[in-house]
Amino acid sequence: MRGPFRYFRSMRLTQDEITRLSPDERLSLIAQLWDSLEDHHVQLTPAQLAELERRLATLDDDRAHHVTWEALKAELEQHCP
Repeated sequence: MRGPFRYFRSMRLTQDEITRLSPDERLSLIAQLWDSLEDHHVQLTPAQLAELERRLATLDDDRAHHVTWEALKAELEQHCP
């Protein structure tokens, strides 16, 4: 592996080092790592790909039948005061 990623290939954090980070720091690190990936780096499983295709196929219909948060909240307040 070449370039700046060579360092990370051998990077290992101990459980102690990980747990010393606060939950917010760990979540921030996860977000930074996730955001650093290009689409071609993330391989979907066949099940994930099928679900994505199913959702994309119903996207237009779902948009036509959406309910706003305000409408849902008002309906819930009527039924669950």
